Amino acid sequence: MQSFEIKPNVHWVGAIDWNIRDFHGYSTNKGSTYNAFLVKDEKVALFDIVKKPFVSELLHNIHAVVDPGKIDYLIVNHVEMDHSGALPEIVERVKPSKIICSEMGKKALIEHYHRSDWPYQTVKSGETLSLGNKTVQFLETRMVHWPDSMFSYLAEDRLLISSDGFGQHWATSERFDDQVDHSELFSHAAKYYANILLLYSPLVQKLLGNVQKMGLEIDMIAPDHGLLWRSHVGEIINAYDEWSRQTFKNKAVVIYDTMWHSTESMAKSIARGLMQEGVIVKMFNLQFSHRSDILTEVLDARALIMGSATLNNGMLPRMADILCYMKGLKPLNKMGFAFGSYGWSGEAAKSIQEALEEMKVEIVEPCLRVKFVPTHDDLKQCVEMGRKTGKRIMAG
Repeated sequence: MQSFEIKPNVHWVGAIDWNIRDFHGYSTNKGSTYNAFLVKDEKVALFDIVKKPFVSELLHNIHAVVDPGKIDYLIVNHVEMDHSGALPEIVERVKPSKIICSEMGKKALIEHYHRSDWPYQTVKSGETLSLGNKTVQFLETRMVHWPDSMFSYLAEDRLLISSDGFGQHWATSERFDDQVDHSELFSHAAKYYANILLLYSPLVQKLLGNVQKMGLEIDMIAPDHGLLWRSHVGEIINAYDEWSRQTFKNKAVVIYDTMWHSTESMAKSIARGLMQEGVIVKMFNLQFSHRSDILTEVLDARALIMGSATLNNGMLPRMADILCYMKGLKPLNKMGFAFGSYGWSGEAAKSIQEALEEMKVEIVEPCLRVKFVPTHDDLKQCVEMGRKTGKRIMAG
């Protein structure tokens, strides 16, 4: 992919990763991009770098705009390796006069690359840097989603370079939000938020408030992954506001793993009861669904209902996996319960309920357990449990 001018003298020079399929536990079935932005002014600045294997692609795209040796400033908004992995090679090639980052960014860069001799300049929120005709204003965004994170705002272009905020893992030949299917775009954006930023929702709320207080006029958002926002800026900001407040729909997510289909029969009966009360139901068999796709549906669900057969006095491994993953992301404002079949001990449902309680899920009823194969009466009880939960959901 060649360089592309996104604003006057502001160029996308990043790289497209068509092949990545896993991002530390997050399924990236449609790849990703590593966006970098080159500003050509009296001073030339490169905002963000790329993952190390893509350094040649980055340099090729820079060459199409300017000799890399003419770059004055490297601005590192985020130190994570998908954005800074090629930094040592770029520093060697460019020999910048300054590497600009937050104070925490400097510490992280030294801890990653062990180069205290690089020409660091640290900045804080509200500080500015003149490039000539363009001015960069910095906004620290600590823990959204690393301690070093920050945004860079080009005031004259009303352009927010937003690091890992507002991104999507999606490899496309298109660069802008209005060039792709709207529904798919927001689906990728929601998945990104649910699996990367959900844990930091209180800080996202604070950040949105700070942006408003600073009076930043934004008509384009350029994240470090995925499409750039130019036609749906207000819509994605509103979506982040909604997601970070963890609002919910009249929706339940039923997640289960089954051994000989008994737990599956229970799950289907619970779902039937929920649907009888008008609840939107999303049901996932962990044998066929990836944890990160499930968490995307959990994002705006009111109820979280989870079940597993018992294996070796515990839950099935895939259930333990998603509970561990979900616990780290800390979804809030959920109600639910645990269920499952068993042969002689039945600890799985109890362990799931304990995990739900630990995540501060409001438990509607004690866990529902069935020995071996459920009878008609057992399944009727599952339907009634679904209906009872559904009534609670619909009552608000």
